[in-house]
Amino acid sequence: MDRIVLSEKIVNDFQTKILFWYKIHKRDFPWRKTTDPYYILVSEVMLQQTQAVRVVPYYEKFIKRFPSFKDFALAKNNDVLKVWSGLGFNNRAIRLKEIAKIIQNKFKGVFPQQNDQLLALKGIGNYTAAAVLAFAFNRRFAVIDTNIRRVLIHELHLSENISQRHLSEIAFQLIPKGRSRIWHNALMDYGALEATVKQTNIKSRSKQSPFKGSEREVRGKILRFLLEKKKVTLVSLVEFFPHKNIEEIIIKMKRDGLIIEVGRIISISK
Repeated sequence: MDRIVLSEKIVNDFQTKILFWYKIHKRDFPWRKTTDPYYILVSEVMLQQTQAVRVVPYYEKFIKRFPSFKDFALAKNNDVLKVWSGLGFNNRAIRLKEIAKIIQNKFKGVFPQQNDQLLALKGIGNYTAAAVLAFAFNRRFAVIDTNIRRVLIHELHLSENISQRHLSEIAFQLIPKGRSRIWHNALMDYGALEATVKQTNIKSRSKQSPFKGSEREVRGKILRFLLEKKKVTLVSLVEFFPHKNIEEIIIKMKRDGLIIEVGRIISISK
């Protein structure tokens, strides 16, 4: 498939429609009131697989407790997980802390502004890098989350099977010069409130598995248990959480850097 080039009229009409709608219906989130890349990065990681309205109290609590890269990088995992607990996908917090340590040590606390530098940081992929550059620095990078993908497919009458590369090419052409930040906020809100799954019948490519009874639920329970008990024997942990894959779950949690085992005693990693 050749590169798709949008006409000037299509681009202008689409921009006008989305920005006019956004002026009336835009949502208010705390991470939209800052351009600090640290706060933007924290919000983007928290928003992965989690609804925005649910993220708000965790985000506010987190940046109050760890207001800078330096504060976060020096924090103990135990303290980080206490603040993060309840949000889910706790390994995101540990990966985020590792990123903070690298930025603090390698970049002297100055957030890197080059895409390749961000992608070199473990835990930051194409989407997160583009989002931080767009929202923190107003850079012209195409940010495509589930909502934006649905908006582009619906409004531009694209195939649901369009490749990510071609969708990115189209999305880039639509970004108003000098307005990347507001443009992507507008697209996200339009997708969340107007061009919804119900309205468009366009399904997300990824489907999250049920939480109840899942390994994710057990991992969260184990972390909350350890945050309260501090330390516990491996045998006790296996007995306390009678999940069929409990031993495998513990191994994965150790591999993810969430917990450590010393002499068959399990605790939160340092």
